Amino acid sequence: MEFDLSLIASSFPLLLRGAGLTLEITALSVGIGLLLGLLLSLLQLSKSPLLSIPAKVYVDFIRGTPLLIQIFIIYFALPNIVGHRIDPYVAAVAACSLNSGAYIAEIFRGGIQSISLGQYRAGLSLGMTNTQTMRYIILPQAFKRIIPPMGNEFIAMLKDSSLVSVIGFEELTRSGQLIIAETYGTLEIWTCVAILYLVMTLTISRFISWLEKRFRKSDDR
Repeated sequence: MEFDLSLIASSFPLLLRGAGLTLEITALSVGIGLLLGLLLSLLQLSKSPLLSIPAKVYVDFIRGTPLLIQIFIIYFALPNIVGHRIDPYVAAVAACSLNSGAYIAEIFRGGIQSISLGQYRAGLSLGMTNTQTMRYIILPQAFKRIIPPMGNEFIAMLKDSSLVSVIGFEELTRSGQLIIAETYGTLEIWTCVAILYLVMTLTISRFISWLEKRFRKSDDR
């Protein structure tokens, strides 16, 4: 069996487009998940059970169920409730965002709890409110500490986004499936898809490492 490079060359533009959509979905999902995760982490740390318990239940449910099932619920089950079909792009972003938000909530919670309680008390002693102390003292330090796990979450979501191929959204994995259905070039196409995923994850990993070092240098000044 020969490895057909010409097949890769002819299919590469379509695969590259799929890779672009994979990055787009990942960036949108993690971006929305960042806001959702911050809110959920603050709710979990709240002293009010009415706020903390629902947030914890949500996080536990999302983290305890497969992303694939969450995609199925949003794309196949939710239309029965709302009464109309949900676009695959919207379903993909929604499912990945809700999933990412739960994991990012735990990252934020860990980052906030890693800050010394003395810092919080110092803010209050300066006359700051709880909100001001969290905003100006705790969160800026927590953000720096969560850079590595946030990078890991971005990479994990990049790879997990391949699951949205099951609802027909043409990201990288789905693009590969469609090309193989026409050309039967299984080895060539899946090899190319794997390399594209590898390039994206390594690039993001290097960027996160650079970002982490830059923040570390700024702290040393």
